[in-house]
Amino acid sequence: MQLEATDIADLAVLRDALTDLAFENRVPLQAQPHVARAARVLGSIVNGSAADVQAAFAEVGQAIEEAMKASENRAAAGADPVAHAMAASVGGATAKAGAEGTVATAAPEAAAPEPAPAPAPIGATRGPLVDQLPDDADRDLLPDFITESGECVVNSEAALLQLEANPSDEEAVNTVFRAFHTVKGTSAFLGLARIAAFAHEAESLLSRVRDKEIAYTRGCADLSLRSADMLKELLSVVEHALNGDGRMPVPDGYVELLDALAGYDPARDADGVAVPTRSESDDIFPAADHDTTAVAVTSGDLRLATTAEPSLPQVQATASTAVSAAANNSATASSSADATIRVRTDRLDRLIDMVGELVIAQSMIAGDDGFSNGAQHELLRKVTHAGKIVRELQDLSMSMRMVPLRPTFQKLARVVRDTATKAGKTVQFVTEGDEVEIDRTMVDRLGDPLVHMVRNAVDHGVEPPHERTANGKPSLGVVRLHAYHASGNVVVELIDDGRGLHRDKIVKKAIEKGLIESDKGMTDSEVFTLIFAPGFSTAEKVTDISGRGVGMDVVRRNLEAIRGRIDITSVPGKGTTFAIRLPLTLAVTDGMLVKVGGERFIVPLTHIHMSFRPEPSMLSTVVGKGEMVLLRGELMPVVRLHRLFDVPNAVESPLEGLLMIVGDGHKRTALLVDELLGQQQVVAKALGDGLGKVEGVSGGAILGDGRVGLILDVNETLALAQTVEAGAPRRERDAA
Repeated sequence: MQLEATDIADLAVLRDALTDLAFENRVPLQAQPHVARAARVLGSIVNGSAADVQAAFAEVGQAIEEAMKASENRAAAGADPVAHAMAASVGGATAKAGAEGTVATAAPEAAAPEPAPAPAPIGATRGPLVDQLPDDADRDLLPDFITESGECVVNSEAALLQLEANPSDEEAVNTVFRAFHTVKGTSAFLGLARIAAFAHEAESLLSRVRDKEIAYTRGCADLSLRSADMLKELLSVVEHALNGDGRMPVPDGYVELLDALAGYDPARDADGVAVPTRSESDDIFPAADHDTTAVAVTSGDLRLATTAEPSLPQVQATASTAVSAAANNSATASSSADATIRVRTDRLDRLIDMVGELVIAQSMIAGDDGFSNGAQHELLRKVTHAGKIVRELQDLSMSMRMVPLRPTFQKLARVVRDTATKAGKTVQFVTEGDEVEIDRTMVDRLGDPLVHMVRNAVDHGVEPPHERTANGKPSLGVVRLHAYHASGNVVVELIDDGRGLHRDKIVKKAIEKGLIESDKGMTDSEVFTLIFAPGFSTAEKVTDISGRGVGMDVVRRNLEAIRGRIDITSVPGKGTTFAIRLPLTLAVTDGMLVKVGGERFIVPLTHIHMSFRPEPSMLSTVVGKGEMVLLRGELMPVVRLHRLFDVPNAVESPLEGLLMIVGDGHKRTALLVDELLGQQQVVAKALGDGLGKVEGVSGGAILGDGRVGLILDVNETLALAQTVEAGAPRRERDAA
């Protein structure tokens, strides 16, 4: 090159030209890492961060020569359609630099150090493969690349499902094509050749669909969805390598899938030869061979495509910004930096904790006795005004952790498709209200329960097509997921139009397992909640999807951990509805403050049905069950909180106190409390390592007078009461 290391302005022009070549995929895949390395090293020279400018300048020349040599090798083999343009591309880049006032020409005959041994050809070996994170990889850019590429893949998966339902949807094809193209270009720029090569083949398949060379058949859909899964695995490998020793083991099936993409023949679909599919949950449910001509599955809703589609250009722009930032192109970066900013979740959690402390401090000031006599009227007005500001600040900080349910719903669309395929059923998945937002922690904890429930709805709920036709139903089953706000909570309903739950089968199985003695006096809702018992299943046949009685008990346990409640309604032959009721956030608890002796407890509102003062005729003692209360024909046990937690000076007689009905299904119980002090929204806090885990208590809250109120875990409290009644050791009670 006829440039000197001191020609900073001209080197910046060359850097930008090489960046464009690498990121815009205008050079062969084998040459892209070398071009990207040259651009990065030039960037270090331009911004003055290079430790040895002359050594860095020599490295640039070596990288360009290696790129040209790789390009010439590919061109000679005739294996890359853009290889022949490599020399012209580099010539164009240097000509661009020349136009800016300097002469720059390539010198292929110049002596260069012996290049490092090339990595094993991608797809050429069948044994276990382990790559190494490139030594010159930009570790500052890689986390953003992983996050943004993951978003691209998730959005492409939703568009692929929509495309399967409507193969003529050109915009969905473009969405997926852009996603794979973005991942390919960015990974090539960062030196991740294996990801770039795989994304290139996946992109090529979609390019053939987009150009109308092939139809988007079932086999093509399977390959595309499997490609999205493989890209997720490859990104996960890079993330582990970045946080570990740099080793990047190639995922199982990579080579086979790469070959399948490169050699895809649509004629094989017509012969019924299928490409094996694999879902994210194959570690639980092994993939089974199936005939793709025997079942047609449509999953997804138009909203999945219309909501996911607009986000792709934004993600692509963000990825472009990250690459441009590496080349110090601040003009491109400024366009999207103003729109969003990524914040570490631990810092956000710390902010919310401090705002919670501020709310507590303000409540303590407002509740000070100095304001009760009315002598400090002006000061009280100012404190009240400050309180309003604090409440708004609390709401704003809480909203920063709110995320929409859309990504979770999109993931479930894939679960429906794969489960329906394995079960040999035709199922349509419809979503509503996916724009509803809840706390990020809640979304993470809600994902697994919904996966279990959706699988059960498809496998157990929806009938096979021939059975639905015989019963006068459309052969296409429908699974609907609906989210909405209700009474300060978020409700997520899972509805299917399948065979429904059969009370008699559930009762028979429950009696066999010793869960109940009979169903006398039990409502349908109480009977249906029996399916959440560990090991409970009415399935006549165990499949690789479900039927072993594991899963639904996990669902209930996970929902209880986030203070959720689930209700079931079902009509035989018509379908089943699971309604999950969740608080908006775990950081703030809406509860009822109750007094028991000299102590105060907070009972979450989601578990409270009603409170009442009983009449003498409503109370009785049942042999073997203890003290009971009869309310509207329902017999419920009475739990005295003052005995459970050893609280002195509490109301002893239920006739003088209040009974609060808590729990759900057949486990509803009456808690005896002295009085209700009112509904409050409190900031939940852990008890700390000093106390550890106290059974029956989920945390504490600092009240307005500075005292601590314990937040009851209703389900643990009821379980503790049963243990105490049985005479078991009460270590946790003594600790409390």
